[in-house]
Amino acid sequence: MKTAILFCFCSLLALGLFAQPVPAEEENIPYLVTFGKNADPSWGDDDYCQTFFFSIPSDQKTPFYIRVYDPDCGGEIDEMKETFNTMTRFSVFGGKSCITDDDARSVDPIGNYKSGTLLASKTFGGQAEYDEKWYTFGPFNPVEGELSEKYGGYIFKMICEGVRGDDGNLYKYYLSNSPDANESVEGGNAFTFEYTFRLHADSWQTSHVYPYIDDAVVYLAQSNFDWDDDGYIRIYSVVSFAEELETSGDNNWARNQYTIKDEERGKSLDIQFTKDESLQINNNNVVFYVTNQYGELLPFYTVPIGGVPRYQGKAVAKPIQRR
Repeated sequence: MKTAILFCFCSLLALGLFAQPVPAEEENIPYLVTFGKNADPSWGDDDYCQTFFFSIPSDQKTPFYIRVYDPDCGGEIDEMKETFNTMTRFSVFGGKSCITDDDARSVDPIGNYKSGTLLASKTFGGQAEYDEKWYTFGPFNPVEGELSEKYGGYIFKMICEGVRGDDGNLYKYYLSNSPDANESVEGGNAFTFEYTFRLHADSWQTSHVYPYIDDAVVYLAQSNFDWDDDGYIRIYSVVSFAEELETSGDNNWARNQYTIKDEERGKSLDIQFTKDESLQINNNNVVFYVTNQYGELLPFYTVPIGGVPRYQGKAVAKPIQRR
């Protein structure tokens, strides 16, 4: 499995397909979102914390930066409840156990999820100086991360936490070689094990996430929270076309399984989030993650390992296994 993942990383690098925005263009996700810890989860955030990992090629010698777009909570982009009162902390970790600690890869912010060495941290309120602007963390030396062959280089962790308030902070990341501009880190990538993100208001926009399926995956178990019955979540792959997944309502979870076909192994799946144009639901936030048959979380790479899968029409869709 490790060899296959590294081969896909090298193939993407050779093709120049690595992009540095988080979310990436291929995902068509407008913003990540984290609410203050006093928010009602029915607004679309189950735990007020989101973790992303950044992989830096092991042969990179120059420093890099992690930039945050609109880190404050109080402007045009963010979601206000009554009045803005939210504070959000962004923290960067590296070092031993940054990702290899089991709690670091959990969907719940409990235990030792802040494993590793704290390299930088800043808490933002509603400061206008950061509204719709970039804030830069760094510089970081690549060797300050945790070296992981499995995840493609030196790994750094960014944790965003809503430490106070009840509003939604919407933001983006960029992995950059420059403190003042978005300059791509060649061969870099980003991934998460649980996404909390904002859907587009326009029903004609479809968002995507791309879990990588290795040779050991027998079935995928998906979980989504607070979808608000806002359309459809479907799986596309080289052999599956628009297989529907169970979707949640307001403030609840939906779960079911999808059986992996032989042709899907060693590739990414394309899970698409398509709104119902008749409902006209705005400001819809959703939480989403997937596991394998052992309950192990599968990573979503912002640039899909092996590329975006294209349906080849070689198999008949199988029914979803309901729990």
